[in-house]
Amino acid sequence: MLSVHGRKPAAVVVVPVAKLFLKMGLTPNVVTVVGTIVTIAISVILIPLDHLFAAALLSGLFAAFDMLDGTMARLTTGGSNFGATLDASCDRITDGALFAAIAYWMVYVDNAHPINFAACMVVLVSSQVISYVKARGEASGFKMVGGLVERPERLILGLGGVGLEGLGVPYALEVALWLLAVGSAFTIYQRMRQAARQDTKARFKKDLKHL
Repeated sequence: MLSVHGRKPAAVVVVPVAKLFLKMGLTPNVVTVVGTIVTIAISVILIPLDHLFAAALLSGLFAAFDMLDGTMARLTTGGSNFGATLDASCDRITDGALFAAIAYWMVYVDNAHPINFAACMVVLVSSQVISYVKARGEASGFKMVGGLVERPERLILGLGGVGLEGLGVPYALEVALWLLAVGSAFTIYQRMRQAARQDTKARFKKDLKHL
């Protein structure tokens, strides 16, 4: 939801930074790759070492790179197919690294209950499926817009849970993971329903043409 409605307010901060990076000679693809590498390093180093609040704070800061590269592209060439593919691929990698690091922390640091670990696994897998359903649907000609839990919601809840857990708030991470697990499953259903409805509508129009 936030990916649809949240970009305009954020542009007040993102656009000036994007212009500064362009003046420095950076390209959108370089910003994408650098942001990805740093974000992965933060997740896989700080979270397993139990530095949860620092990991959440730094990950949230570098997550802004996800908006910067796209803004930079729009301010210059308007973007490229390769840039869009690179950005989407890097998003999947960073999401996977974040929740894999959380899973590691739950098992080896927190000794979490297996059912909470299972919720983390649901989030890890469903985060990839949500994006795949959108990409596959759009490749099939469907318009896949919105959803209850997209990447911004996933990062806000996930990093929020990590940060609050790091501050000593009991069950903060578990609650965040269960909200994400249920919300992600519902989002997959939403997107599959979008595809099914559009496919039915297209078939109906096709049948009318043959009457």
